[in-house]
Amino acid sequence: MSTPLEARCDHCGQTRPLFLYEPDHDFHLTGITCEWCTREKQPLLCTRCWSTEKQREENAPVPAEDQAAANFLVRICEANRRYAEQTDADRATCDGIAQATGDTPA
Repeated sequence: MSTPLEARCDHCGQTRPLFLYEPDHDFHLTGITCEWCTREKQPLLCTRCWSTEKQREENAPVPAEDQAAANFLVRICEANRRYAEQTDADRATCDGIAQATGDTPA
């Protein structure tokens, strides 16, 4: 593990070990924009400021249309997961039938 860069925090201005703050969500994959994803440059923050920013991100209100879009995407992912599970189960059944058919004496 590498030692974090020590420099001036972009938030509080104190010289401390810094970390690049990156938002912890997948909205950027969905086309939903947010304050963190639209920043030109993600800030370098000390641990205290990073925690503050994380808390702010988690508590930020989500517009209703963005929440609806996120819920829709969750439903699509869930449907895709169920489809993949069913496909795997069907494949296993077919493989079992093929194996049983091949094992049966003619």
